[in-house]
Order: sequence, then C-alpha cells, then structure tokens
Amino acid sequence: MFNPWFNPWFESIAVAQKRAKRRLPKSVYGALIAGAEKGLTRDDNCAAFDELGLRPLTAGQPASRDMATEVMGQPMSMPVMISPTGVQAVHPDGEVAVARAAAARGVVMGLSSFSSKPMDQVIAENPQTLFQIYWAGDRDSMVGRMERARAAGAVGMILTLDWSFVHSRDWGSPKIPERIDIETALRHAPEVALRPRWLYDWVKSGALPQLGVPNFPVSASDPVPGFFDAYGTWMGTPPPTWDDIAWLRSQWDGPFMVKGINRADEARRAADAGATAISVSTHGGNNIDGTPAPIRVLGEVVDAVGDRIEVVMDSGIRRGSDVVKAVAMGAKAVMIGRAYLWGLAANGQAGVENVLDVLRMGIDSNLLGLGKSSLHDLSRDDLVIPADFSPPPAG
Repeated sequence: MFNPWFNPWFESIAVAQKRAKRRLPKSVYGALIAGAEKGLTRDDNCAAFDELGLRPLTAGQPASRDMATEVMGQPMSMPVMISPTGVQAVHPDGEVAVARAAAARGVVMGLSSFSSKPMDQVIAENPQTLFQIYWAGDRDSMVGRMERARAAGAVGMILTLDWSFVHSRDWGSPKIPERIDIETALRHAPEVALRPRWLYDWVKSGALPQLGVPNFPVSASDPVPGFFDAYGTWMGTPPPTWDDIAWLRSQWDGPFMVKGINRADEARRAADAGATAISVSTHGGNNIDGTPAPIRVLGEVVDAVGDRIEVVMDSGIRRGSDVVKAVAMGAKAVMIGRAYLWGLAANGQAGVENVLDVLRMGIDSNLLGLGKSSLHDLSRDDLVIPADFSPPPAG
C-alpha cells in the first residue's frame, strides 16, 4: 500500500540497516549480519572506531574539501570502494544495481567470484571493476577465471585469503539452502509471507533468488555450479603458500590486491610476493573470532609496508568519520560490505547510492571540522588514540 509519508531517503547507514531488517525475510537478513562464533570480532570491527577520538578546529576551516583519491590505478571521487560480497539475493538486481550505483558516485566496484550476476553484465555497468578470486581448484582453473575476467574488462584482481571456513555461529546463523526448489520454498514460506514487498520485487522481476555462481566457471559457456558446489571446491583446495600467491600474482599483469592481512609480517610477505595493494580485513568478522578489528592493526601494517604498496582496510565502516579515521591512520581507502548491502535491500540501486552519499557527506563534514582542505592532509595527529588501542605488533 502506498504511503505518502514514507521517504525512501535515509539519513544514516543505521537507518538503512533497520529498513533492510524490516524488508528482508528473517533468514536472509540473518545471513547478512553473520559473524564467526560469538561475534566478538564482528562487533569489535565497529566498536574499535568509537575508541578513536578526533581533534577538531573551531575557526579557519577551508571553504571546500577535496576527497578524491586513486587506488589500484583507479581514480575515485572519495576513498570508498565496494567490497566483493557473495550472492546478493537481497534484491533482484544484485551486483548490477551495485555496479551502477558505484559508477554513478565515482567509486570502484569489487565483484565476487560468488556473485549472482555474470561479470560481463556487471563490468558493462562499471568499467572500474576489480574481480575477486579465491584460491580454489587447480592452477589451470584459477588462471582461466583470471583470463575470463581480463577478457570481460576487469581492471584489477583481488585475492581473498581471510576466511578459515568457520561454521559455528553461537547466536544461530540461518541454514543456507542448496537450491530454491519446492521444498525450500515451502520451508521458508512463513517468513517470506511476512515480507510481501521483498517477494513482490522478485515476482515483478520474473525470477526467484538463485544460488548459482556464474563467475566461478572457467568459461562462460561452462555449466554454472551451485553455491555449495563452488564452495566445496574452495574448501577442498589446500590453502596456498606465499610461493603460490607469488605465482598467482605473476599470472595477472595489472593491479593485484591481497585481502585479509592482519599482521605486519604478513604485509611484508604480501609485498614480497608482488602485491600492489593489500586490504587489512577480518572478512567482516567471519574469519577467526577474537581477531582484533582491522583499525587496531592498520597502523602497524602501514608502518611496515605503506611505502611499498597501497594499504586499504575493510570491516566495520558505518560512518564518514570511520573513513576519515582509517585514512588518518594511513589507509588510502576503505572497502564497504554490509553497509551497501543494507542500502541495496532497502531501496535497490538508489539505496546503494544513498549509502555512498551518506559516507561522502560524513567525510566532508569531518574534513571541515578538522580543518583539512584535502583528504591527503589527514594524519594520526588528527586522532586521539588510547594507549591500549592496538595490540603489540606481530612480526
């Protein structure tokens, strides 16, 4: 029913999350907020930002602020990138809507190997797309996926390593179905019935949520595996060594990011392996629970390799001030995941654009308050950092 008082615009990512929760079936929303085991790291990803203070000025602030930057050879309007996330059944347009929103706001798109939309469709909407790959399958299949991404126009590669196949969720993560069939539909019918607008969007699109992963095959003409078939291949592949990572990097002649770094010694090894960028990350709190939030270890990583490769971070970004704190700590940019998925669930492409606008306005107001005319003027001197904020350096 049309509500003339409803404004689709939301003022914060917290509101986007509330709207996503109201719109999505309970199990779909539950999958979005999942965290390993007790969720200690998931929660600390956000809470750690609250421990950092800012040092504002009261007069002499600049009349305009420059937020533009460049990461992995890609110019961006602000230091925010779309992190690659898996099958985006929160909205029928999925990654295509996200790519359009990112292009409209001048930021880089990260596309997951486990995405629900074919890479050629996504890259057509945003030529600034980085393709994310896992160490999954044999070497020939991995090179094949990279070549397929290159042919489709991907401008960079993200190798994601921060996942250790943790299955336990103390608070009750929903069971993800292997396929959408009659049995699955009947089992989820009660919760879907409580979210008619979400169901209507899918019915209107002429499709139902599918768990196939079209970007996992080596060739677009190969059969599309189900999510769990592809996931099983990944889980069944022995983890890579740093020599393996160096080999994979040698197969790609463009920008190459290693995602999942949490220690200075591993940051140095990533640089030695030839990475042009790293992301300090906890996979949104879905790796080893109890890992410090990325913002806590960002400083030691930047100090170790910031003069050799680009350092970005992800996990826990909810406000423009979070972005400013990460950049002041030494990151070139941040990557967002849950934040844009909530926007996508709340209002499709416009919702993702809304999330990016909220972050942009927050970055701008914080630069103004700190008296900075440029993002590049930020430093740790602009932060109030508690003495016990970061753990002792590892390596």
